[in-house]
Amino acid sequence: MPRMTIFNALEQAAFDSPPVFNNTERYNFFFAPLMFTDLMEGMRTPTNKVCFIVTAGYFKARRKFFARQFHQADIEFVAKQIGLNPSDILPEAYSKVTYLRHQNLILRYFGCSAFDDAAKAFTANEIAMMVRVQFRPKLVLLEIIEQLTTKKIAMPSYAILADLIVEAINDYQRELGHIITASLTESQREKLDSLLLKETKYGTDDSRCYSLTLLKKPFQSTQPSKIKANLNDLGTLLAFYLDLKPIIDSLSLRYECVRHYAYSVIKFQVPQVSRRSAEDRYLHLIAFIIFQTYKLHDTLIDILLFTVQSARNIAEKAHKESYYQDREQREQKFFTLADRLGQTIIGTVSAIRHIIADDALTDSQKVIAIDTVLSLKTPKESPVEQQINDFKQNMATIHRGQDYYVLLEQQSLKLQNRVAEIVRQVQFDSHCRKPELFVAVLHYQGNAGVIDKHAPTNFLSYEERAAVVGVDGKFRISLYKVLLYIAIADAIKSGTLNLVHSEKYRSLDDYLIAKSDWDANRETYIRRAQLEQFVDCGATLQELNEALDAQYEETNRHFSAGDNPLLSLRPDGSFQISTPKLEETEALSLSTFFPERKYISLLEVLATVDQTTGFLDELEHWQPKHQPAKPQKKVFFAGIIGYGCDIGHRKLAQISKQINENELDTAVNWYFASTNIHSANDRILQFVDKMELPNLYRQQADVLHTSSDGQKFEVAVDSLNTNYSFKYFGKDKGVSVISFIDMRHLLWHSTVITSAEREAAYVIDGLMHNDVIKSDIHSTDTHGYSEVIFGSTYLLNTMFAPRIKGIGRQRLYAFKNRKFYEDKGYAALLPHRAIRETMIEPQWDEILRFIATIRLKVATASQLFKRLNSYSRQHPLYQALKEFGKLPKSIFILKYVDDPMLRQSIEKQLNKVEGSHKFAKAISFGHNHEFIQSEKEDQEIAEGCRRLIKNAIICWNYLFLTRALEDEPDEVRKAELIEAIRNGSVVTWQHFNLHGEFDFSDDRMVDSVGLTAP
Repeated sequence: MPRMTIFNALEQAAFDSPPVFNNTERYNFFFAPLMFTDLMEGMRTPTNKVCFIVTAGYFKARRKFFARQFHQADIEFVAKQIGLNPSDILPEAYSKVTYLRHQNLILRYFGCSAFDDAAKAFTANEIAMMVRVQFRPKLVLLEIIEQLTTKKIAMPSYAILADLIVEAINDYQRELGHIITASLTESQREKLDSLLLKETKYGTDDSRCYSLTLLKKPFQSTQPSKIKANLNDLGTLLAFYLDLKPIIDSLSLRYECVRHYAYSVIKFQVPQVSRRSAEDRYLHLIAFIIFQTYKLHDTLIDILLFTVQSARNIAEKAHKESYYQDREQREQKFFTLADRLGQTIIGTVSAIRHIIADDALTDSQKVIAIDTVLSLKTPKESPVEQQINDFKQNMATIHRGQDYYVLLEQQSLKLQNRVAEIVRQVQFDSHCRKPELFVAVLHYQGNAGVIDKHAPTNFLSYEERAAVVGVDGKFRISLYKVLLYIAIADAIKSGTLNLVHSEKYRSLDDYLIAKSDWDANRETYIRRAQLEQFVDCGATLQELNEALDAQYEETNRHFSAGDNPLLSLRPDGSFQISTPKLEETEALSLSTFFPERKYISLLEVLATVDQTTGFLDELEHWQPKHQPAKPQKKVFFAGIIGYGCDIGHRKLAQISKQINENELDTAVNWYFASTNIHSANDRILQFVDKMELPNLYRQQADVLHTSSDGQKFEVAVDSLNTNYSFKYFGKDKGVSVISFIDMRHLLWHSTVITSAEREAAYVIDGLMHNDVIKSDIHSTDTHGYSEVIFGSTYLLNTMFAPRIKGIGRQRLYAFKNRKFYEDKGYAALLPHRAIRETMIEPQWDEILRFIATIRLKVATASQLFKRLNSYSRQHPLYQALKEFGKLPKSIFILKYVDDPMLRQSIEKQLNKVEGSHKFAKAISFGHNHEFIQSEKEDQEIAEGCRRLIKNAIICWNYLFLTRALEDEPDEVRKAELIEAIRNGSVVTWQHFNLHGEFDFSDDRMVDSVGLTAP
């Protein structure tokens, strides 16, 4: 038995025990007459025949043999199916030799191979590669189970797989230890050990703390003092990092391993780190240095982007206000000028007309007279000409934006206080796609931020270069610096300028499967990513071509035949579509079936659902080995409520009985990782997914419709994961929580992003999150849609069905031109443009590499999309994926227009996610519905706990309704309950006490502070 516990006892037993089937599943897995007639001809005894069929059924279900374990119900079922008496079947008479022979027959029948030495070597090799990328043993185990299933290799026992994983982890750690032992010099060891010593903080001996502790938490503030502290920490860490760079390169640690070791250091107290063996201690410290160096770089760049954007916003706002304030004055000047011009011109023209009309004058005399009139008018026109010149100059100033540059220059000092040292210290990648800017950055860094008139200006636009040199010819240093910072910020966001040491701001190619690795193992990656059907670009496009033609034909035919009265065409060629409301079904309110005069406490809900699902088992200690005794369940429930209700776990400990604050703080520190919270949610979802009652919400038995949407929350502390949004927060800052829900009201994913980000980049993160909810159709509103998402979801085999605002004015595409469809007599919806296949085909292999990276979870979709979207039109992969996405988008719009039931389904599903937002507000009652965590990781944990509470309540409601149906003897009443469930929502919480209980005991009325009357 391995020392490391990967599956708990219940999971181990479930893995090594035969599956438990219901009657429907038995018909599916034990359908013997067609499957095994030929194979059974040579079997003499009834026992051998029945045990053979049962063994084959178990293998079909789990790709695993269970050492002659059988459920009696399965034995009896199979015996009856093949016309035998169940009492004649004696499983104990089923010999081991016969069993092994039957295994070979079953393997050949299903086209599978045994777990022999070759399979074991393959498994060990795959596990060895996985532990270098993914350090959570449980995820490694789940991944290798999936790979063995895909490769059609019979599954071994849990003990064999667990031993292989433990052995691979130990081998990898030994390998890392050997590298450290061979490479670390004595001086480097002393430097690393110095992190474990105390130093004086703030200049007083009373505030001595460990050097390591001071480096654990970067500040999330844009105050200059906090930025300076971050920069000092970066200087310290970067000195360590550069000194250790050869060893770091030799270790070749992947990000997940770096994160695992680093977080162990962050969670450990310093004396605990000191007590580890030398190699293990140095490995943890090196990983900590790598992780914190990257994190600090990302934090400082976040500060740079935020402060630069803030300065631009202030200047632009002031410029607009100045423009509008001066507008009346400009209009008055314009009208005065027009009036004077009018008077002058009209008087002159009138005099000239009189001269021309005077018959007494000859032509030559008229010319002389006209010249005299014009000469007399010149002195009077000089004020008018001056006004014209002033007006021209004013308009030229507005056009050139000189006022804007003055306002921008006024922000320079404030910006320099925050950004100057960041730009000077951060290391940028030399592979910059804007060399002129990189030259300017190197000049700035090389001169320690001191700028003069010789500074490079080629990266500036012509207008900006003109503005930098003042009217007096003097070089405007302050303005130059602002424009440099803006150019750097824009280049970082666009992917033109990347960082050397970063997790968030690297080039797109760094996140994808390495090109050399892809070229060498392309077929393996294609198979593992389940992209075989899309390998041939021409075949894929041809399939879409046929689907488009068929949909154009169907949609236009229905419109021409009058079968789509909800569609109307506008004169400009666009269309308008209406969606009929769903017919209201008379049914009792679902709330009437829940307890009316009894309020269930939140603690009772969590305890009941954990007893049923065991979700607390997923809260594993951060250290996979040598885990201490797990805290009591009530401690975990307190942590979940403290985080999920935004009370704060420390405050909750102080206002609660039988909860020790130190014990709760330790449990939160070691067990409340975002991965654990996600797994706990998944455990509840797995249980509810197997229940029959939730399927009442399915419109089709084999189709699962899901949706996602964002909800805004304020953040009560300084955080770089926030943005201003006057519409939602006024003058405060906040985040957006994207929630994913399926048609059965199961909340299967959520994430926290800044309020300024588009939700589209995170849609596929939810779809790829877990193996519990497999979405067939996914809907969002307009914020979650883009053509790139359409293309990606198509290749991931999920139908994307968003509700697009102004869908009637969206462009439609096809492979053929518009005339082709007009010649067919189509009059309703026609393509606006033809697809440019030449943009797609050359990039097809890169598209497959991009999708494989997402599918295999080498990088998250949001990471890739944020970098890819930054490149916009410049990147051929972005252009190709966007062009490809126009095809499934056009097919969807045509279906959407033609199918009112699809439109109703989308509306209904989006209403569910909007309804869940109210649920979230009810749960998040503490601290005025605000996040009280500053870092994104902690915000994700809080949101995960909130979702865990919501899923627990939904699970409790399902359990209650299931029991109500079972206990109801009246068939009429039972039918009413089923209709109430089908037409209602289990997302209801009126019968729960979410806010805790009040203590009115005598000891709570005693003065605890010792106040006296004045």
